[in-house]
Amino acid sequence: MEEAAASSNFGSSTGTTPEHCQQMINRSLSRNSTVKFVREALTEAGCPVADKFFKPERCSIQAGGGFKQDEGIVICSNNVTHQDEVDVALTHELLHAYDHCRAVNSNWTNCEHHACMQFIQIRAANLSGDCAWKRELLRGNTNLQKQHQQICVRRRALISVSLNPHCSMHRSMAVIDRVWKTCYNDTQPFDRTP
Repeated sequence: MEEAAASSNFGSSTGTTPEHCQQMINRSLSRNSTVKFVREALTEAGCPVADKFFKPERCSIQAGGGFKQDEGIVICSNNVTHQDEVDVALTHELLHAYDHCRAVNSNWTNCEHHACMQFIQIRAANLSGDCAWKRELLRGNTNLQKQHQQICVRRRALISVSLNPHCSMHRSMAVIDRVWKTCYNDTQPFDRTP
């Protein structure tokens, strides 16, 4: 599924129906201020996206959603059950689309490009709410000190980059370390980490 990595593990294994998921997608697109902001930023960056860019799908991987560069954003209906899960997944995947729009000539089969684009993953985990303390607590991650930056965002980026068949776990860790500071501090299109 992934050209840019799928977003976080959400919800139960049964999730919701594609029809209900589509309703939640529509609600996010029309009501969630962060989703609307990132979508507007895509338009301002020269990559407007129509409503058909967003669709529900039953996914074979345990993820909230994914971004397919030539197809759009998928929200995994079988892995989401609540509106806030869809809001975060859409924000996360819109950030992937935004970064893809900013990065011309990326080669997803090149581990360095992927990891550098996984600066997208670092950014998406950091800026989407995916690593919010409440979400981490629900995942059973209770380390309070530096939970957001050093544990959650790094863990999510490592999972994503290591899913690329062109990247080994060891290589993924090294590349994430190499791009960490630049990527984590890049908050565009936001002025600061929301």
